Amino acid sequence: MPFHRYAREAASPTSGWSRRWPDATLDRAPIWASVDLRDGNQALAEPMDMGRKQRMFDLLVATGFKDIEVGYPAASAHDFDFVRELATKDGIPDDVTVSVFTPARPELIERTFDAIRGADRAVVHLCHATACLWREVVFGMSPREVLRMAVDGAQHLVRLAEREPGTDIRFEYSPETFNLTEPELALEIANRVAEVVDATSDRPLVLNLPTTVETHSPHVFADQVEWMHRNLDRRDAIILSVHPHNDRGTAVASAELAVLAGADRVEGTLFGNGERTGNVCLVTLALNLFSSGVDPRLELSDIDAVRAIVEDCNRLPVHPRHPYAGDLVYTAFSGTHQDAIAKGLAALSERAEREGRDVGDMPWQVPYLPIDPKDVGRDYQAIIRVNGQSGKGGIAYVLKAGWGVDLPTELRRDFAAVVQSAADALRRELEPPEIWQLLLETYCLDDSPALSADDGGGDDGAAILARLAAEHGVGFTRPRFTGSTAAGAPMTCLVAVETDGRTVWGLGRAATVADAAHRSARSALLRAGTHEGDQ
Repeated sequence: MPFHRYAREAASPTSGWSRRWPDATLDRAPIWASVDLRDGNQALAEPMDMGRKQRMFDLLVATGFKDIEVGYPAASAHDFDFVRELATKDGIPDDVTVSVFTPARPELIERTFDAIRGADRAVVHLCHATACLWREVVFGMSPREVLRMAVDGAQHLVRLAEREPGTDIRFEYSPETFNLTEPELALEIANRVAEVVDATSDRPLVLNLPTTVETHSPHVFADQVEWMHRNLDRRDAIILSVHPHNDRGTAVASAELAVLAGADRVEGTLFGNGERTGNVCLVTLALNLFSSGVDPRLELSDIDAVRAIVEDCNRLPVHPRHPYAGDLVYTAFSGTHQDAIAKGLAALSERAEREGRDVGDMPWQVPYLPIDPKDVGRDYQAIIRVNGQSGKGGIAYVLKAGWGVDLPTELRRDFAAVVQSAADALRRELEPPEIWQLLLETYCLDDSPALSADDGGGDDGAAILARLAAEHGVGFTRPRFTGSTAAGAPMTCLVAVETDGRTVWGLGRAATVADAAHRSARSALLRAGTHEGDQ
């Protein structure tokens, strides 16, 4: 492969400084800013109509976003009309600030202001590319000309805002392709824009630094962000924002390191929709904080409901392996994983019972599950699934979770071979009811009538087993009673017969202990091929 074509030089900060971000800690959520309705929408093969846009906006508000970019009004009539709808029909909650995106062209800036006229407050987001490749190839401009474009655009924003005294208008500026721009030039442009809009701590400028096309490792971006953070003229008058894209698959890492490096705010989309490989996924970022014990400041306790709305609005599926939200992320197929999860869940329940606490209040420590699925609205039913790769622990968990039947260790090994053989023959995973039915078909062979008083119906299980053992010249293991404790549920007894050097298991289910023990012993004898007469 022609790897030599992709050798790149990073746009690194000036030498003579020492990075500090590796020693920082993520101990609070940044300001979350959704660009689903702008950056996400423009990346859709079928852009959202008015109804889908409204549904997405309502979801973002309900999820807790306070900064929402609602469109690119100069780009399409749909975007313009949607912004007008929000601005003129009191569609924006008091605690939410909307922003609108515009390139640095006078006529497009003016069209953008037309869209927000009448809103109580809004942010106008000015954006243009600053990197060398874009300057030379796309615009044919020098660095000085690009600086002039930024200044002219910012001055035009200020003039138009002054004509709208009824609207509290603030500003955002993005040097698009920041990560490929010479840091000194990016800093100079940012400082000039902050000066033009007269950014103050009371009326800060949102300075947004995009990895428009991700080209380097996340630590390079973190260095660039920290260098800006430490060198901006009006740092206390700037909300430092980042906008990572995912071309290298490291947008989440870039965002997290950027926050360590001094960023206050992160722009992205729910589940990462966006151009090419997408924007940074804000769900992943928020739940990464949550899984570290930090308040994510977004409401994601019903992750499936959030996902359903996003999939409907975007007409795109969320991948089954997507972090936190995918169909399979709380599922284990591997036998070793299944066994560890089952033991972890059992240990957590036992610890909660000892301490007299609800499991939901316990510190979460379960192998292979970074968070409790219940905390995001999922449940344990989907954690263990069984196929030909599954092990005894997972199979045992399915039976205990679904029917309360706790298989002894020896029987787990025996039944695992039965399940794996069935799954291999079917070439698919087995559903829990199929596993339960397979258990009954394999081990529960006896369905004899209930014992009468004369036959020992009033005896305990051990006495019945002792009588059958003497009659057939075999030995039985200690009976194990398990299963659901619900009123009216049958008793389940598991016992093994030991004969000719073999241990053969049987299962019995009945309304009484005596009958369950009797049926389990007869099932074991039948499986062992021992004739037992008409007992």
